[in-house]
Formats: sequence, structure tokens, C-alpha cells
Amino acid sequence: MPATRSTLLPLTLTAVLALAGCGGAERPTSEAAPATSAAPAGTPSGTAAATPADTARPAGTTAPVPATLDFTARTIDGGSFRGGSLAGKPAVLWFWAAWCTRCRGVADDVAALRRDNADRVNLVGVAGLGSGADAMRRFATDTGIAAFPNLADDEGAVWRRFGVTSQEWYVLLDSSGKVVHSGALSQAELRRRVAGLS
Repeated sequence: MPATRSTLLPLTLTAVLALAGCGGAERPTSEAAPATSAAPAGTPSGTAAATPADTARPAGTTAPVPATLDFTARTIDGGSFRGGSLAGKPAVLWFWAAWCTRCRGVADDVAALRRDNADRVNLVGVAGLGSGADAMRRFATDTGIAAFPNLADDEGAVWRRFGVTSQEWYVLLDSSGKVVHSGALSQAELRRRVAGLS
């Protein structure tokens, strides 16, 4: 019996330590559309590439990047986008799909909202839901939204990060990076809420 205990104790400790090490890592998925059980908006889900908080500061600033903006993504033209570049200013994330008729219908209004508030609010489009790279670029050119950053997120990483489950959706963040609204909005309500962002 003592020999069994001396063998079981190291095995038990090894199993406990191995299990403890498995619980903390999240793995990205490659789903074409965002998951419906997304992480809360203020909680990074690990699906959009995260950058170290102390190195993800916008150029020329000393403000730390809030966890909500600590990610990187590709733009529809193939460039790189750092969420940290939005830090220190309120932001509007507009989630759209190239095949969405509602998105196409409000694109002019969203572009006008960006022009009217460019000095005080960041606006970024986030395309996805199986749009495809060519269709995303065509949509941006055809609708006049190419003047502001649009992310190519067919894999749904940024969508999941902010808990978005359908297109024509808005996530509004205040200047501290806190999500103050997540959901569908009429254009009049969007303008009202953007006017109140600080």
C-alpha cells in the first residue's frame, strides 16, 4: 500500500498542474461569421489579434490603450489597423456586410456623420459576414465610405470581440474606451448619440 501512495502522489500532482495550465488560454477560431455567444464588449475575447498594452499607444500620445481597443486587424485595402489608434477620442464602430441592403442604404449617412465629426470622433467600418475581399472594396468605393478606415473581418474576430451578432450594428465608445452603446440605431438616433459622446 505505501508503494501505491508514493506512485499516486506524483501522478496526482502532475495531473492537477496540467489541468491548471489548460484553463487560461483561448484559441482563435476561423468561423466565417461571428459566434452568437460572444464575449462582453469590454472584455477582449482573444479572437482579434491583441497587442501588448504598453506598446499599443497611438503615435504621438502617452495615453495607455484601453483593453477594448487593444487589437490589430486588416483593412479592406490590405493594410494593418491598430485599435489603439482610436484611444483618447470617442469612437464609432459600424459593422456592415457588403451584401446588406440596409448597410448600403445608410452608407451615405454614415459617411456624412464621419465628415461632420471627424475632428472629435473616430469612425471605423468593420465589414464581415462572408462579404469577401472584392465585394468589400467595391462596396466601399460605390458608397463613398472609402474615406475612413474599414476593416476586412470575414473571420469575425472583431465582431466577436465586441459581441456583435448581426450587420448594420453600431458600437459607440467614449474617449476612455468604454462601450456606451452596442446595437442597431436609426440614423437620427446615431447622430444624437454621437453628439453626446465625450
